[in-house]
Amino acid sequence: MDCPHVTRFAPSPNGHLHLGHALSAIAAHDLARPGGGRFLLRIEDIDGPRSRPELADEFRADLAWLGLEWEDVPAQSTRLASYAAAAETLKARGLIYPCTCTRSEIEAAGAREGSDGLIYPGTCKHRGADPARPAAWRLDAEKALAQTGPLVWEDALAGPQAADMSLLGDIVLVRKDLPASYHLAVTLDDAADGVTLVTRGADLFGASHVHRTLQALLGLPVPRWHHHPLLLADDGQKLAKRRGSPSLAARREAGEDGRVLAQQLRVQLCHLEPDAAASI
Repeated sequence: MDCPHVTRFAPSPNGHLHLGHALSAIAAHDLARPGGGRFLLRIEDIDGPRSRPELADEFRADLAWLGLEWEDVPAQSTRLASYAAAAETLKARGLIYPCTCTRSEIEAAGAREGSDGLIYPGTCKHRGADPARPAAWRLDAEKALAQTGPLVWEDALAGPQAADMSLLGDIVLVRKDLPASYHLAVTLDDAADGVTLVTRGADLFGASHVHRTLQALLGLPVPRWHHHPLLLADDGQKLAKRRGSPSLAARREAGEDGRVLAQQLRVQLCHLEPDAAASI
């Protein structure tokens, strides 16, 4: 029999939550709670000036309105030392290198599209970075593979996966303007919080190949993953803060019943992934 799951919902306070966030939170909550597991709330608040601290309490009000119960864990802004230590470890092993390229320079170099945007063509790896310009630090995917060898990870819905770094290439682990990229921070945070089932949208499926690689390089525990399908807007696009998708806060303040909404989303989730219950 499987041990109870530890899941998490980890929103960034750079905009209001919408129905897509609600679906993700409910999925993570419901996968943990029935078996006596733990559902964690972690605020990913290292997005520089875009982070708005007051939204963290709004998020909690939204989750309570949906009828969810959770445990708070430390926000990312309290964990900067762990990100710096991991980056120094990777630097010392020659696994990351500085990169001063801008997005326009990467586009001009003919970079191809990957699962998470443009795949870096390795310009600074081959010529060296300009020391006079601000630098990000990228993972050398070839060196990483040489150290880890073939790796596998398991998605609850899609089954076993062979880790494939070519989907994202030499990704940024330390940004020019922030202490860590999403990939480094979330991998370290999930390990620190004891997350055993990483529940998130299918749009992040490709990122899990990189996170599995980082776990191997840094000696971190390996969870299972559960990438649920996305809710789509009427135009077929995924819901997003930047697209102005209607917020949970607005619905809550208008007097809508959050528990009824949560049950409706559960029904939608059952239609989106009918075999999920059997696969967990």
